[in-house]
Amino acid sequence: MPIRKPPSDDREPPQQAEPELDLSGNLDGFFGELVLLAREDRKVEATDAATAYLTGLLADYARPGAMSLDTFERPFTLLLAEAEESVGGERFERLRALGDGVLYVRGLFSEHLETRGVALRYVSSVGARAYDGARNVLFRAGTVSPATDVFGELAERFDAFVELLGAVADRLMAQGIASNGGIVKLYERWLRTGSNALGEALVAQGLMPVRAFAGVH
Repeated sequence: MPIRKPPSDDREPPQQAEPELDLSGNLDGFFGELVLLAREDRKVEATDAATAYLTGLLADYARPGAMSLDTFERPFTLLLAEAEESVGGERFERLRALGDGVLYVRGLFSEHLETRGVALRYVSSVGARAYDGARNVLFRAGTVSPATDVFGELAERFDAFVELLGAVADRLMAQGIASNGGIVKLYERWLRTGSNALGEALVAQGLMPVRAFAGVH
């Protein structure tokens, strides 16, 4: 399964290991398990509603053509401005889609954004603002309560959910290594994140990851 590329914002698409996933299988079940494991890995507190939302988001992005490419092809700032200038149902859908896209990109492609000099804090602020705007639309319409405020949870704890999706990306990468180059990328990511899933994958390849000048043993 090719993971969708992030929004261009005048940047080149990332080069990242792409694990093979069987799209004929149960994507919700597959990603649901990954999200639960990632939540445990990163000690992220999340309601069942937020966990289910993230599972659905990942499953939707894994289905080519299932979601609009608009979020991936235009600058964040322009998308946010257009969403906030919209009204009614269109405003909600634009804000929700932008929040989803930014969360996905920050969680799975942060390294690419960093290499392009993009301020990650700013990107996160756009995502959180989009989700907060979507929440406000629902509150004004009287269709959501504090007890079912998933978008509010995503907005207020955006960075925590970025961490959670980062752990999902670690596990996807760990499952997808199939070459020496993949192992090197795995190790480099392990050095940055210290992910248990990546460390276990390296051990399974007969390597003992250590943080030392000597490199991989």
